[in-house]
Amino acid sequence: MECRLDGQVALVTGASSGIGEGVARAMAEAGAAVVVNYHHGAEPAEALVREIEGKGGRAIAVGADVGKPEEVEAMFARAVEAFGAVDIAVANSGIQLDSKFAAMTLDQWNGVIQTNLTGQFLTAQAAVRQFLKQGDRGVSKAIGKIIHMSSVHEVIPWSGRVNYAATKGGIGMLMRSLAQEVAEQRIRVNAIGPGAIKTRINAEQTVGEAGQKMLKLIPYGRIGVAEDVANVAVWLASDRSDYVIGTTTFVDGGMTLYPEFRDNG
Repeated sequence: MECRLDGQVALVTGASSGIGEGVARAMAEAGAAVVVNYHHGAEPAEALVREIEGKGGRAIAVGADVGKPEEVEAMFARAVEAFGAVDIAVANSGIQLDSKFAAMTLDQWNGVIQTNLTGQFLTAQAAVRQFLKQGDRGVSKAIGKIIHMSSVHEVIPWSGRVNYAATKGGIGMLMRSLAQEVAEQRIRVNAIGPGAIKTRINAEQTVGEAGQKMLKLIPYGRIGVAEDVANVAVWLASDRSDYVIGTTTFVDGGMTLYPEFRDNG
């Protein structure tokens, strides 16, 4: 059962590395033209664009800080200028600024809130406006699809990272409330909640001794890769999931099953 996105335009924020990079690559392989957003450092995003174009796809790299409304608006305008529309928006950008609660600064709190939660709000808002403006383009059953990148910490508390966990819990309710509001306009909104995913950024936590410790939290017995999340993102963006609305799909090897309680805690 192949999921295709031919004729569609996908905008992926935070797509220059990690999960976002994997999602952007998979969307291109499924036939979508892809807007590869980055914040710091254009080269990885441009390298991904060259890779996609080398395989016969279409892509552009667009720099923007998703926490700033004027930059989000400019990003969507550039996408429309290049490809004529936006059909899929993947709100993926996220950061961590970890600290014990008593020592956490307001800058650490606000910084994570601005990127992880406000950034997803602004991205989704710009997407809804663009979907309504362009209407039914005849490329999908829905007139637009939004995928929020949440986390297992939408439901699992995370000591020492209350700012990050608060944003992911907020994303869950943002997504469901938005889905409730715009479903009647044929806009589908869903989220993905990754668990432990091996990327360049978190290599220290997912390989070696740290990786073995992490496996105790994953019933399925392996640490995920970006492709695991990307496959779900393509499915959620495709007509194969047309009746899926307002749902977080956890891609976590069973982490949200709280495996510590297998033997009654």
